[in-house]
Amino acid sequence: MDRDIRSSEIMGRITSSRTQLKPDPRHDSILASKFVNCLMWDGKKTTALKVFYDALAILEKKVPDKEPIEVFHDALENVKPQIEVRSKRVGGASYQVPMQVNRARQQSLAIRWILLAVREKKGRPTHQKLADELFAAYKREGSAMTRRENTHRMADANKAFAHFAW
Repeated sequence: MDRDIRSSEIMGRITSSRTQLKPDPRHDSILASKFVNCLMWDGKKTTALKVFYDALAILEKKVPDKEPIEVFHDALENVKPQIEVRSKRVGGASYQVPMQVNRARQQSLAIRWILLAVREKKGRPTHQKLADELFAAYKREGSAMTRRENTHRMADANKAFAHFAW
């Protein structure tokens, strides 16, 4: 056995995306490639790439002093939740227990929330909606940031049950 075994592999959470994911061709970013894969529907990766790159072109005009891929990374970083609530059943009652969010889940939640915000909006092309949402997240505004703030607010409200996190 040549390769090193990670604890996540031992626990049965092996995902091929972690090992086989190639960086996107234009910006050489694995995070961008993962985002495009989540954006993609029905296996239409070329369409998803076009939507993503068109959104970055719009971001380039909105934030001229910074690279658009950096704006994308900053937007995702701003949306990542630090803490969330999880249901824990103790003595016949369910409690919403605040817990730290690990890095992989932070990233997937941030991507999911941005794409949900984009898909909820109607009436404009997807690349424009995506550019607007990424720009809003970059400025710490928008639907995805609202969702993150609500998650943090719920965790803060349930601080009394933090002792159930084990």
